[in-house]
Amino acid sequence: MRPSGNNGTGMPRGARFVFGIFMILFYIGVGLLFIFNVFSIDNTAISATVGGILCAYGVWRGIRLFLGSN
Repeated sequence: MRPSGNNGTGMPRGARFVFGIFMILFYIGVGLLFIFNVFSIDNTAISATVGGILCAYGVWRGIRLFLGSN
């Protein structure tokens, strides 16, 4: 039997890689929107904290994608 290339996830490896890149850009983008207070949140500290956490998580996903542990 031929290997399917999806590692048992049900999604082809290429699609998983593209989805991973999209999610990295999404998390960093939304994090920057929070940091620059585009959503008009009254408490700037909360907005900056949430934005920082989202950006950090986007970077963490990027590291994991680069190392291949996804």
